[in-house]
Amino acid sequence: MAKSLEIRFLFPLVLFLVLCVDGKRFNNNGHKMRKGRWEGKLKMNFYHKSCPKAEEIVKEIVSKKVAENPSLAPKLLRVHYHDCFVRGCDASLLLDSVAGKAASEKEARPNLSLSGFEIIDEIKSILEKRCPKTVSCADILTLAARDAVSYEFERPLWNVFTGRVDGRVSLATEAARDLPSAGANFTTLQKLFAESDLDVVDLVALSGAHTIGTAHCGVFGRRLLNFTGKGDTDPSLNPSYASFLKSECSDKSLRFNSSAVVGMDPTGPLTFDSGYFVSLLKNKGLFTSDAALLTDPSAAHIASVFQNSKTFLAQFGRSMIKMSSIKVLTLGDQGGEIRRNCRLVN
Repeated sequence: MAKSLEIRFLFPLVLFLVLCVDGKRFNNNGHKMRKGRWEGKLKMNFYHKSCPKAEEIVKEIVSKKVAENPSLAPKLLRVHYHDCFVRGCDASLLLDSVAGKAASEKEARPNLSLSGFEIIDEIKSILEKRCPKTVSCADILTLAARDAVSYEFERPLWNVFTGRVDGRVSLATEAARDLPSAGANFTTLQKLFAESDLDVVDLVALSGAHTIGTAHCGVFGRRLLNFTGKGDTDPSLNPSYASFLKSECSDKSLRFNSSAVVGMDPTGPLTFDSGYFVSLLKNKGLFTSDAALLTDPSAAHIASVFQNSKTFLAQFGRSMIKMSSIKVLTLGDQGGEIRRNCRLVN
């Protein structure tokens, strides 16, 4: 018993030290980064000479839009997530399908509910007038996601390293294959994240993005109505929370695609905080992939530590820097370009 208590006491301390060390991976000007696939490629203030107002323009437009409609913050963040996990952060998700060619990532089932593309289009249009063929759609999306989430804090929550160029290939089949699913178990999630050089701390921290935004009832309907194929409810789901979800979603909306939605974090869908983890530890994670974090001892311990908002926000920023650097293309890399229109290759 004493040994068990000792381990439980030491783990948060060890994790805290790990996070602190991890946090020294980047200094304020983006130098002395720990070796990785993208070292030397991206840097802070990449456009300070070629388009000095680029980041300011992105922030101004995004801040105005989020002030008018706070639900845009999770939407832009989700677009960024879905882009980075397929071919890396190359804005391939922004490409529209072209007649006579294979469907683009936008057409993949997990991406059909995405929105906010028009915000990126607006920013790109302005930047093309100010600095033609200079600022990539991939960098715009990365900056927009950060600025959208940071708006409520009136300060940037993490640094964005820029210098990406845009990819020319976008395939719905790859999105269907590579995107983490809301129904995934822990083993699958860990494997998908590891393939992108993201560890278990990143997995848990980035799952915390579910603290804002909504989800269509049909996405989690099986957990409530037919978990094992016998008309049952997932036994890992908090009974009171399951009842609440059933009261918010009709049977029809749970079984089929519909416009009905609920907040992903029962403590509030518009405030970016540790409420997701507080709810998760009470078995109120909305998706199977949320509940899956509690099936792994290490992930469950990390989730417990992230109930502290300050700790969560600090690590979320670090993990976002890592995620937004997945397989980036930069000037000189084959297959990359600076698109003039984010929806079309040049």
